[in-house]
Amino acid sequence: MCGITGWVDFSRDLTTESATLDAMVRTLVHRGPDDGGTWFDTHAALGHRRLAVVDPERGVQPMATPERGPRGELPRAVISYGGEIYNHRELRGELALHGHRFATSSDTEVALRAYLQWGTDFVHRLNGMYSLALWDTAREELLLVRDRLGVKPLYYHPLPLGVLFGSEPKALLANPLVRAGASAEELCDALLFLRTPGRVPFTGMRELVPGHLLRVGRGGLREERYWALEARPHTDDLPTTVATVRELLDDIVPRQMIADVPLVALLSGGLDSSTVTALAQRVRAAEGERIATFAVDFTGHAEHFRGDLIRPTPDGPYARAVAEHVGSAHRTITLDRAALLDPAVRGSVLAAWDLPFNFADLDVSLHQLFAAVREHAPVALSGEGADEVFGGYLWFSDPAARAAGTFPWLALGAHRGLDPGALFRPWFVEGIDLAAYRADLYHSALAEVPRLDGESPEDRRTRELSHLTLTRWLPILLDKKDRMGMASGLEGRVPFCDHRLVEYLFNVPWAMKTCTGQEKGLLREAAADLLPQSVLRRTKAAYPSIQDPAYDRGLLAGLRASTAGDDAPLAGYVDPAAVRRLSDRTTDGTLSEFERILLESTVRLGDWLRTYRVDVDLGPHRRPPQGLQGAS
Repeated sequence: MCGITGWVDFSRDLTTESATLDAMVRTLVHRGPDDGGTWFDTHAALGHRRLAVVDPERGVQPMATPERGPRGELPRAVISYGGEIYNHRELRGELALHGHRFATSSDTEVALRAYLQWGTDFVHRLNGMYSLALWDTAREELLLVRDRLGVKPLYYHPLPLGVLFGSEPKALLANPLVRAGASAEELCDALLFLRTPGRVPFTGMRELVPGHLLRVGRGGLREERYWALEARPHTDDLPTTVATVRELLDDIVPRQMIADVPLVALLSGGLDSSTVTALAQRVRAAEGERIATFAVDFTGHAEHFRGDLIRPTPDGPYARAVAEHVGSAHRTITLDRAALLDPAVRGSVLAAWDLPFNFADLDVSLHQLFAAVREHAPVALSGEGADEVFGGYLWFSDPAARAAGTFPWLALGAHRGLDPGALFRPWFVEGIDLAAYRADLYHSALAEVPRLDGESPEDRRTRELSHLTLTRWLPILLDKKDRMGMASGLEGRVPFCDHRLVEYLFNVPWAMKTCTGQEKGLLREAAADLLPQSVLRRTKAAYPSIQDPAYDRGLLAGLRASTAGDDAPLAGYVDPAAVRRLSDRTTDGTLSEFERILLESTVRLGDWLRTYRVDVDLGPHRRPPQGLQGAS
């Protein structure tokens, strides 16, 4: 895994901009602690930071072809690439038959030569997670490509005659041509727990949509879709469907274990991570080895744990049971609750995100967990994505969420007290028109869902929920995993996001996905011979959350700091009465899951506005009423 960045500008000579490109590259050192490099043409500059996973000695980037371009002194093409192509060995053999010769065993060189052979059609042949930038000197064209599911991030900022791009927003913000600004729409995105494809909460900045490529030439920018989910009849019976899922997983997990460095697995004791771990251990056992597995816990977690609908059982006993059953070398990383409120740690989390999105305390604990895992290995398998493709979330089965005329996770949260605008003054919520914005996003998202003739209303709604979850919810989780892992140089691999598995399961009827009468029944059947019965029967439990009044009180202190004084970033925006009500709740115990999310997201927004010095422009009719500026 690596970090990429660069600049194309047909109005200036970029060979004189090495200092600026170096500054952009330095922002991504955490993504690539092993090496770095830059490459310049007159109107193109590519930068790279490398985490050496495949062919550490020779896979140096930016990588250029030995073939020369039309000007003679320049290579035919140059690539800056981050990610993993899991079928690079097969592609290497195919390209060799076409006469290509290789100087390295890296997948980077495979991607570069695949472009020379097939042009932009090469993207259809790649199986993996990646973001890449390729400069074609003959065409004077930059090609940006992002993988189908968006496992790896890629941002860009259009210029009048070119573009800036990078793996994270911070790389673009290091260029003086980009300023940190936000409009009402950007703030809506930050508050709504949504990721609208292509939207970024920095004015003028874009995210390359998953499954898309961007061409940048003298004629301007053109974004093109090369992959999308399609609706097809599912003709396999249940035994064939179970067998197909298992065959896919038996192929996917070994592919994603290819690495020339140590690789481990994250194991929560849930169905998803346990299935990946069991399959990974089979690979290691055939090699005479054991997979190392890691779980997370908190000091005092047993004393504070209270089962609920989202987390009915603690993870620890199940993770240990799976480790013993499959024979992995298991460790539990125990995190200090007090450290999760450390301003330095929380600042590191915000710096990793660059954006005002958050998952309450889960971001902070993941950041610390991944830092601890990175001390043992630079690559980790995880079970991310299984709930999205197998329909494991409560909103797939909850009648109210299924019937809601909005994003189902927002409906489910609203039923349990989650209101994104609850801590803000009415003038602000009404001024940015949060409700109308959410409705517009929902109807736009529904319009993208492919239809299948003759589908029952129930299956039609399940398809809608699946598409919404894969395109508006999964990207947030993948971003979280990427940011929190790469902050420590840890590459996360997600077998359930293999596009072949996603395409197949998107068309499997709901009755098959719940064939055992339990959520993700299809996966339970496919993994039946791999796991102990206790895990096969276990009800889904979300990633563990802190349950501690002291943590909640610390968050409230952070919110007050964001609202106190005329220069406070949220002064005049937050409703003091609403904050007092939350404060009163902590005297009786901990806040609920959704109260904490609401509080944490508001604190994060204030920290983001202050840290990135975001220039907020709500328009001429969206100003705080007279006398509210500075009020808290």
